[in-house]
Amino acid sequence: MKQLYTRWGERLDSEHILQEYPRPILIRNTDYTILNGEWEYTFTENSERPVEYGGKILVPFSPECILSGVARQLKPEEYLWYRKEILSERWNVKTERRHMLLHFGAVDQCAVVYINGKKQGKHVGGYLPFSYDITEALKEEKNLLTVKVRDYSETCYYSRGKQKLKNGGMFYTAQSGIWQTVWIEKVPECYIGHLKITPLYDQSSIMIQMEEEHGIKDIDYEVTITARKMWPVKASGKTGKPCVIMIPHMRSWSPEDPFLYDLHVRMGEDSVESYFAMRKVEVKNDKEGIARIFLNNEPYFEKGVLDQGYWPDGLYTPPCDEAMIYDIQKMKDLGFNMIRKHIKIEPQRWYYHCDRIGMLVWQDMVNGGRDYKSWYVTYMATAMEGMHIRAKDTRIHLMGRQDPAGQRQFEKEMKETVRLLYNHPSIVTWVIFNEGWGQFATQRITDMVRKIDPYRLTDSASGWFDQGCGDIRSIHDYFFPLHVTPEKRVTALTEFGGYSLQIPKHSMYEKKVYGYKKFKRKRELTAGYEKLIKKLIIPNISRGLSATVYTQLSDIEEEVNGIISYDRKIVKMDEKTVKKLNEKLHF
Repeated sequence: MKQLYTRWGERLDSEHILQEYPRPILIRNTDYTILNGEWEYTFTENSERPVEYGGKILVPFSPECILSGVARQLKPEEYLWYRKEILSERWNVKTERRHMLLHFGAVDQCAVVYINGKKQGKHVGGYLPFSYDITEALKEEKNLLTVKVRDYSETCYYSRGKQKLKNGGMFYTAQSGIWQTVWIEKVPECYIGHLKITPLYDQSSIMIQMEEEHGIKDIDYEVTITARKMWPVKASGKTGKPCVIMIPHMRSWSPEDPFLYDLHVRMGEDSVESYFAMRKVEVKNDKEGIARIFLNNEPYFEKGVLDQGYWPDGLYTPPCDEAMIYDIQKMKDLGFNMIRKHIKIEPQRWYYHCDRIGMLVWQDMVNGGRDYKSWYVTYMATAMEGMHIRAKDTRIHLMGRQDPAGQRQFEKEMKETVRLLYNHPSIVTWVIFNEGWGQFATQRITDMVRKIDPYRLTDSASGWFDQGCGDIRSIHDYFFPLHVTPEKRVTALTEFGGYSLQIPKHSMYEKKVYGYKKFKRKRELTAGYEKLIKKLIIPNISRGLSATVYTQLSDIEEEVNGIISYDRKIVKMDEKTVKKLNEKLHF
């Protein structure tokens, strides 16, 4: 195996790691401190707090990746401990009647947090942010932050995505621990806890719903909306009640024109900066009576690429902001207007860049469950799909979702995912289940998502095990001829292609290659891709095909079916050809 580095990983500055404000959808211009950088760490075989720590780790890189400085797997039976001294200077938060919040972007999978030996809380789930008010635990001088982590990977029902302790094929190196930014911010005693922004496109309005952190209602707040050359729009509201604000001379958001409005909210001593966009997504019939995706009241063909968000040097953690931007911008430069974020939740800055660059996002929920029975969810399901036989989702023991606790955990994380990402205009579709992995109660879960967010589309079951619900008939096709037949729902080809090309010196493995069709040269891969688009995609657009997702954005370990290499140094197809083909994909 060859260790690959991205160009950003090669020049990583260990003293300035991911220093950007981590929550751009809700910026509080008060004191905050990024805690990324060098921490102490150790592995233990039991849950007893260690006295000695074995070395240094660069946070927020997981110990399994090379950029962490550790490159060691956390086993399911082990514990990973972090320690860092924080707030060594005097913070008069108690006398100032201020609160100090400790934020974690994500910790995989189970984390217990201590300040000065006092437990602050336990969080389960490796993909979502969490925070604690640590004010009462702080001392005036030295403060010690300790985090205990356990990661069961695929040995339990927790969310894990494509991670596997023994990687290979379509499953990749399991990672653990802190993998998103850790930071502290100082807030007033009464502060804005949550801001929900809903564009009411046809009414040229937005609806704001704001919550005070402690749930106190009827607190007055003020809103100011600004944009280029637009006079500020001011309004007022009360927490716990919706506030609708008209947007004069409304300008729409789209991939072609990703126009954002700035939003300022003030409540008492607290104030935050945010943004929003005016856009609408829905399913309607076009002039021929075919169900299509409509963006801003116009039929809109979505041409996407699958993106799993893995990095050869950082695993789940991108080396820097620039690296995230590169992936998004490169796909847009190639003519794609959508990214399907595959069973991973990114740092919020990734979605911010999609918002401002203009890239639609289909967001997968992160799957979990016990061991999936491959013979059922992969081989048999694929065969049944080819024979147009609908497999039911009732055999949950074969899909790995037989644990009631695991079902409840999935539902909890699903709700949190929607709440976390609700304000990002780039997200237009929620993808609930993928290829039967951990699938259960599809209709009920779909109804739940629609109730939480009726303003976006739902892809209930991507690939197979379609139960006829949701907005989209979601097809994965790597092996069979495709002939689309219109139905009441939108038809989307949500995975196809997977064409492979191994690039010497830019692949992790010399002999281990995973993909659905292999090519030896760039021009052959490009020609194969062109033939696929002309034969599989273009003829089916008039028959009802409304969206496509090519597999995939980048190579990942053995899987060398990316448009770009794993180290992001090589574009493996001719860029002009890909862009010209994408220009032909429209209604």
